[in-house]
Amino acid sequence: MRKHFGTDGIRGRANGVITPELALKVGQAAGLIFQRGDHRHRVVIGKDTRLSGYMIETALVAGFTSVGMDVLLLGPMPTPAVAMLTRSMRADIGVMISASHNPFEDNGIKLFGPDGFKLNDELELEIESLIDGDMRRRLAGSRELGRAKRIESVHARYIEFAKRTLPRHVTLDGLRVVVDCANGAAYRVAPETLWELGAEVIAIGVEPDGFNINQDVGSTAPETLVQKVRELRADVGIALDGDADRVLIVDEKGQKVDGDQLMAAVARSWKEDERLTQPGLVATIMSNLGLERFINGLGLTLARTAVGDRYVLEHMREHGYNLGGEQSGHIIMSDYATTGDGLVAALQLLSVVKRRNLPVSEVCHCFEPLPQILKNVRFRSGEPLRADSVVTAIAHAKDRLGQSGRLVIRPSGTEPVIRVMAEGDDRDLVAEVVDEVVDAVTRAAA
Repeated sequence: MRKHFGTDGIRGRANGVITPELALKVGQAAGLIFQRGDHRHRVVIGKDTRLSGYMIETALVAGFTSVGMDVLLLGPMPTPAVAMLTRSMRADIGVMISASHNPFEDNGIKLFGPDGFKLNDELELEIESLIDGDMRRRLAGSRELGRAKRIESVHARYIEFAKRTLPRHVTLDGLRVVVDCANGAAYRVAPETLWELGAEVIAIGVEPDGFNINQDVGSTAPETLVQKVRELRADVGIALDGDADRVLIVDEKGQKVDGDQLMAAVARSWKEDERLTQPGLVATIMSNLGLERFINGLGLTLARTAVGDRYVLEHMREHGYNLGGEQSGHIIMSDYATTGDGLVAALQLLSVVKRRNLPVSEVCHCFEPLPQILKNVRFRSGEPLRADSVVTAIAHAKDRLGQSGRLVIRPSGTEPVIRVMAEGDDRDLVAEVVDEVVDAVTRAAA
């Protein structure tokens, strides 16, 4: 069991769970583990636009420099940009300070190895053991302390990287694009990238003030984007989340396109171009059964993993897939990136739109999703899923769905919530089994 790390790094209330003391220890522990060899070691640190980012960044700098690592500060940058720059700048470790789609009160710390990939469970456990131990004897001597400096050119580097994921002849000329940056990490780079590729760009969610990240904007609150797309008769809307590692698309009719439909559209195109490295893609247990049926209809397979883009990526790397993702919009295209990249995923979809010369609604409506209902149950403590009444309710619900649907119950990896999801051909039945399980969990959690 991990004490500090969840499914996506360390996350929690800023100055509550994520304190300067914890951040300092994370910097020290990660710095000690990734000092390999005699060269001068260094770390790159990016962040989103939360007020608490300043506090956490300063504490991390103190931690890394105290064990002799030099620090390169990137400022507000998307998570995938930090992963890319970790490799590009030959850093020994990369750090992203972000709580992704969470409200501004939360924050988090994500770590990347020198290869740009998120750390595996073993390394996270090793870091945890150091955090909870005494590292004072392993601190650097006075002459070996690290230095810190800010890097100013990183925005241009990431913009060029994103543009180069498209073939040279592909432009976005003629497309009117509304991009919602969630007042988060991509508020500068996303609009500039789209504009440099030739699109007419209308940007919203690009006025961060430290408090408004994800507030009524971004991929988890797309209503503002939907309204703007309809109002301006745009060809497409792109909504990123706070750290820009996930994306949601809005078509020209104002209809939302989730990660499942996006993966389906790209998979179909890549199959036609023989670009898939394996005959299929990787998704999680939360992806709609309609996606699986569509993929099977193309002669491809859908591999499922536990929820979390890290688990999708682990399966992709282990089995040689180059396309995978989550319904929530974490889309991983390993030909280009080592983690989910909302902007790159959007660009790849737009290249399909330009190639097929069809509206986004026709390109992205690949299948009719099966009725899927997801409800969350908050709990204070304990393990309500172990209660006998809950176990019985789950078994009964699965029996009722039979072979015509799926039931998925799981604790969130980032907050004290039990997620109950069911899907199937019969919407009324799906709603009934979800309510039955939710009632049982709610009583157990009381």
